[in-house]
Amino acid sequence: MTATIALVDDDRNILTSVSIALQTEGFLTRVYSDGEAALKALIDNPPDLAVLDIKMPRLDGLELLRRLRERSAVPVIFLTSKDDELDEALGLAMGADDYIAKPFSQRLLIARIRAILRRVETAGGSEAASSEDAQPPIDRGRLNMDPARHKVLWDGRPVTLTVTEFLILETLAQRPGIVKTRNQLMDAAYQDDIYVDDRTIDSHIKRVRRKFREVDPAFDAIETLYGAGYRFSEE
Repeated sequence: MTATIALVDDDRNILTSVSIALQTEGFLTRVYSDGEAALKALIDNPPDLAVLDIKMPRLDGLELLRRLRERSAVPVIFLTSKDDELDEALGLAMGADDYIAKPFSQRLLIARIRAILRRVETAGGSEAASSEDAQPPIDRGRLNMDPARHKVLWDGRPVTLTVTEFLILETLAQRPGIVKTRNQLMDAAYQDDIYVDDRTIDSHIKRVRRKFREVDPAFDAIETLYGAGYRFSEE
């Protein structure tokens, strides 16, 4: 099945050039130059992945992502200016799956898109896969994860995670009590030799904790071991 990529950017030159590059690689594209118009379309007719520019008039990428995450876990890549480290951190904390700084290589963007779509398939399971091949659910005390359906429950209550967040939590929950370094979590969530720094993993962990604390304010199952990494504590 051909993946559909939504592009949201007020720079029409970027929309045109990136859309052509993606179509050449076999993707379907939808383009939006306005964040407000894009929001309704992304919710009503979700693409397989959205690429959002942060700096847009009327409704910027950060606010667009915030509103989108209230209704959808569609994977998102942010386009940021080279020096916008604060925006990058905010975007990741709000649930973006990745970011690329402008000016960027279209080849790099396409590689990131393919990597995230593969993670979606890994987390969600292939429809063609047999039940014998499907990943079994993970039950760790109050946590239940179903990789085949990309579902997470805490005390029986659903927690909505992005693909990257799901893979990071799954890596921790598979071996409770075992410390996972940031590099190990990077390898689990970014499987295509794509470099991300420690801040990216830390931002994803903070976001995961925040989502669980919306369900359970006392949630403390993900422990930080300073200088070492993170581990999941099964209660």
